[in-house]
Amino acid sequence: MASPIMNAPLQVKVCGLTSERDVLLAQEAGADYFGFIAYAGSPRAVSLQRAQELAAGLPAGRRVVVDVATSPEQLERYRDAGFDYFQIHTELSAGEQVFRQWSDLVGRERLWLAPRLKPGETVPEALLAYAANFLVDTYAKGQVGGTGQTGDWGQFSELRLKYPDVQWILAGGLDASNVLAALAATGATHIDVNSGVESAPGVKDAQKLAELFRVLRGA
Repeated sequence: MASPIMNAPLQVKVCGLTSERDVLLAQEAGADYFGFIAYAGSPRAVSLQRAQELAAGLPAGRRVVVDVATSPEQLERYRDAGFDYFQIHTELSAGEQVFRQWSDLVGRERLWLAPRLKPGETVPEALLAYAANFLVDTYAKGQVGGTGQTGDWGQFSELRLKYPDVQWILAGGLDASNVLAALAATGATHIDVNSGVESAPGVKDAQKLAELFRVLRGA
């Protein structure tokens, strides 16, 4: 079983990987986690079989499959396919029964919940029982994630300070130009990058990716 990702130095997940080239670029840049989107509605979607192929050569404990409102049957397929973490974007209205079911299937430490937070909403404390890791992305009407827009860094900081035993993962429009400001404003120890290091949806840009990690190493 994968170990929890808590209490570590800055960790970077490169998400939306769709090709062997981009997986290699992420590895060479220094990514800690590698995300594969199985949600068919995403422009970066890959099939489960393709995600398995792309993840096959990566170290255990670093492979993340990403989906939206996953059914229990599909989550079982992801688990049995050998992924280490399971990032699920969800509406808060899904209800505790659904969150409990996901947690029971893969374990609290391996579940990355990404609740869709509208302006003024926050993560209900009751959800913390079901996942040890929460990804906070920018809300956009009609989109479930991957907006490419920066979010409410103040809210992220408040959540991190209020619930220090949970691993909070910052997402939303992060790139080389704003990542240091984001880290300073939020205190984030885990970040998720995607569109900010792309030349087109699902195509990682070698220069943008290298520049992001150069900035982070320089800091």
